[in-house]
Amino acid sequence: MWTRIVQNLLPAPRCHLCQAPATAVAALCPACARDLPWLGAACTHCGLPLASAEEGTLCGTCLADPPPFDQALMPFRYAPPIDRLIGALKFRHDLAAGTLLGQLLANAVAGRTVDCLFPVPLHPARLRERGFNQAAELCRVVAGAHDTPWDSHSLQRIRTAPTQHTSSRRERLRNLRGAFAWQGSTPPARVALIDDVMTTGATARAAAVALKRAGAEWVEIWAVARTPPPHSRNV
Repeated sequence: MWTRIVQNLLPAPRCHLCQAPATAVAALCPACARDLPWLGAACTHCGLPLASAEEGTLCGTCLADPPPFDQALMPFRYAPPIDRLIGALKFRHDLAAGTLLGQLLANAVAGRTVDCLFPVPLHPARLRERGFNQAAELCRVVAGAHDTPWDSHSLQRIRTAPTQHTSSRRERLRNLRGAFAWQGSTPPARVALIDDVMTTGATARAAAVALKRAGAEWVEIWAVARTPPPHSRNV
């Protein structure tokens, strides 16, 4: 009885995007949830958007140069309003946007089983500059939703890289080689790396290499959004 009384006193949940009544699945109304930029056809290994794809379809990059991670899952394209929500979390510390994005990612990976989650780490200098790691905020929400352990300390970013936004895939791979190191006990066999956006996959590759060298047997990438790499002719 008291639970019902308290629930009746609380304000009804509102959509984070349009303020209409929201569902319990995430802080979105049904219309906004339906209009999200779902990824659709994609490479089954790295999640690169494709014009069309069947089960098991791989992109040219994964065929020519298979990544060290075992699978990647991204529910959305990096497009409105997902891009705005990611920007709000990353640059304006909008933790409500982070919670929403984390809930959406948690829904997308429901049914997948790993032993531990690891947010893609920031270099200490970048972490001091930004004040928090957006991947850790997403990781916290996903871990809570699935009751999965998470570790934000053992995988460390030990080397910075130039701004990556306009770099080609080849440049990103070169810049991020050796950027991550494992500084804990042996990781569990099956793990997932959590990030906000995957572009060329260079960050995911470098972090996956560090995890596998430390002893992880299976590494998945769980990110909110996928964007086609810049200078796609190099991909």
